[in-house]
Amino acid sequence: MSDNGNNVANFTPSDRREQLRMLEALLFAASEPLDVATMTSRLPKGADIATLLTELQGAYANRGVNLVKVDEKWRFRTAEDLSFLLRRDAVDQRQLSRAALETLAIIAYHQPTTRAEIEEIRGVSISKGVLDVLMEAGWIRMRGRRRTPGRPVTYGTTPEFLDHFGLESLRDLPGVEELKGAGLLDSRLPAGFEVPTPAGEELTEDEDPLDLLDGMTSDDEATSEGISDEETAGGTDR
Repeated sequence: MSDNGNNVANFTPSDRREQLRMLEALLFAASEPLDVATMTSRLPKGADIATLLTELQGAYANRGVNLVKVDEKWRFRTAEDLSFLLRRDAVDQRQLSRAALETLAIIAYHQPTTRAEIEEIRGVSISKGVLDVLMEAGWIRMRGRRRTPGRPVTYGTTPEFLDHFGLESLRDLPGVEELKGAGLLDSRLPAGFEVPTPAGEELTEDEDPLDLLDGMTSDDEATSEGISDEETAGGTDR
């Protein structure tokens, strides 16, 4: 992660300990996850950020707080086995209906995807507020607009989604065997069945960037596409 490895030998053990303390302080004080470039700019020139991060991560491996990488950025986070102590997480889980969880899963695996595409996969309309609940939780975002008639908004997940579910990147989403083991997929799947591969954060070839008028809510967007707010099956949203 760092291209300054050639200068590492110039630092004494005392220098490296000080750099480790500086890195620890930066990560603790940061309100958002930090990328390598930001950390490199704040530490002494030539500091081996990759080695320092590995050392710091090891030092916190068995602590109540762990150093984790999420979406190519680093942050301290409560150890996963202690997450039950966080009331906010418990509230988030209770607020999500089955419809919201299904919608979140579709967005995670099929992103970028539009509201109409989500409804086609689920087989029912998305009832009022499902997308808003997921956006308020900070787990999905409006990515862009599909280059098709009506230019529908496309949705994708956020770094907060990865962080909450303990994923380093979208590549870490459960695969076919893991989903089968959890009972989330039928064991008698068609031959050649594959779990969709989600796109990254960059816009795809069939997406345009959002413009200044795209600050509307998902329900406004649904109305503009002429999509019904009534859900014909499934659970409630909240």
